[in-house]
Order: sequence, then C-alpha cells, then structure tokens
Amino acid sequence: MRAFANTLIASLALAAAAAQAAYPDRPITIVVPYAPGGAADAVARLIATHMGPKLGTSVIVENRAGASGTIGASAVAKAPADGYTMLYDATPYSINPHLFPKMPYAANALQPLSLVLLAPNLLIVPANSPLKNVGDLIAKAKAQPGKINFASGGSGTVQRLASELFRQQLKLDMVHVPYKSGGPAIADVMGGQVDFMFSTVAASYSLVAGGKLRALAISAPERSKRLPEVPTVAETVIPGYEVYEWNGMFLPAGTPAPIAGKLQQAVVEVLKEDAVQQRLADIGARSVGSTPAEFASFLAKEDAKWGEVVRKGDIKQD
Repeated sequence: MRAFANTLIASLALAAAAAQAAYPDRPITIVVPYAPGGAADAVARLIATHMGPKLGTSVIVENRAGASGTIGASAVAKAPADGYTMLYDATPYSINPHLFPKMPYAANALQPLSLVLLAPNLLIVPANSPLKNVGDLIAKAKAQPGKINFASGGSGTVQRLASELFRQQLKLDMVHVPYKSGGPAIADVMGGQVDFMFSTVAASYSLVAGGKLRALAISAPERSKRLPEVPTVAETVIPGYEVYEWNGMFLPAGTPAPIAGKLQQAVVEVLKEDAVQQRLADIGARSVGSTPAEFASFLAKEDAKWGEVVRKGDIKQD
C-alpha cells in the first residue's frame, strides 16, 4: 500500500512538472478591477498586447470594476493559482484595506509579481488663480482656516490622499470636495469652483500646457522633464514628500514559482521595450519592472503610509 502511495505521489509530481513545463497552453486573462477606458485599463491592454508573443499565447484583458477595485481583486484572489489569471491593480490596492471595514479577500490571497509603473501627481489650481506658488496656497490656508477646498475623484483615490498628506504634514485646515471621478473634479478646478487638487500628469498635463490650469508643484521627488519649471513639493515645503499613482501585477497566492517566474520575466521584458516606455512617458509615467520581492517591499511602505494618513484624517469610504 505504501509503495502504491509513493508511486501515486511521484506520478502526480511528474504530471505537475509536465504541466508547468508546457505552460502556457491556453489564453491568459489579466483582470483589471476598474472600468474600461481608464489609465490602468489602457496600460494593461498595452502590456497584454506585448506579453502575448513573448509567452506564445494570447493575453486577454477583462474588466471587473466596482467597489474601488476590490471586486476584481477578489475574483483573482479566488481564482486557481495556475498562472492563467492575473490581476492588474493600482494604488487603491494599498488604500482599500484601511477604508473598508472588511475586505472580501484575505491579505495574503494575492502574491506580488511586478511593479509596472509610477506616475506622479501635479498640484493644480485654476489658470487665473491668485495662488502663484505653493507658498501662496499655504499662506492663504493659514490665514483663512476652513476656507480653502480641494477636489478629488473620491475618498479612496490617490488624489484625495495626496492632498490629505499635504494637509496633515503642514497642519492646515482645508475642506475636501469629493467627486465621482477625477474628470469632473479637474473640470471644477479649471472653472474655479474648487481651489486646488492633486491630479495625475496624464489627466492634467495638456490643460497645464494649454494654459487652462496652473501647476504649482509635482509630487515626485524630482522635477518632470516635461514640466521642468514646476518645483517638487519636497523641495518647496515638505522634505521627503513623495506620492505616486502606481500600477502593478499580482497572481493568486500559491502560483508555482516556475510559472510566476516566466510571467514576471515577460512583464519586465515588455517594460524594457522602447515603444512601451515611450507610451508610458507620454502619459507622464515611468516604467519600472521589478522582482516580486522588490514589489512586496514597495507595497509594505505604501500600506504603512496610507494607513497612517487614513487614520489621522479619519477618512471613510464614500
């Protein structure tokens, strides 16, 4: 009986090894937990297009939006750990656990694969605003507590938390004005209904370049080559201030190492391609490509940062 059991275990091990060696032998699905047409969706489709040929199979993007990205992430967390279902998520992944009373999946249900990109935010004001620099904004906020307002696409967005981190670090009394998405928020800043907001370079660069908005600062630790005259928040008022919208890829926990390694290698190779780097640069993002360990370390820092901001600001989900 023992010999039969040993033979069975050995057979199963050989079958598993053979399956991994043949991987992939069918299409791979990348789940994007946000609506079609957004920045994350666009980049995920770009990566999928370039990954397919490297893996010898088609890579399909599936949008499963809702609940700040937790619906799609939960679906991937519960999918088989066989390398045929991936998650393409963004910064809300690190924010949601601090906003939702209970997450629909366990904290260790997904394993990091690779950090894909980093995109800084611009601190924008109306083009005709009397606020000419960050110092003007701070001075007005201190002179008129509770009178300065800032917009965002919702409580769980980087736009909100970037402003909240800014407010907390400088101990300012300002009012948050939430919108259902970033587009209407930017429109109201442009129209002067709201004093300022933090917005991605992709969403606001053309408006700044076209003179419809003014950029007072950028949230990266270094200035942007596209807007070299715009100072960083770190160099002006808050040393060490650094906020990015990030995108990254995950797998269901327990995905075999050989399969995860093959996928990670494909992602990194895609992100090294000149055409992909140029597309990302066009939206104000920087391609990264990392090891799972590097991505895990990055996520731990993001979790700690945003958890503290949410707690201090007593921020609740919209």
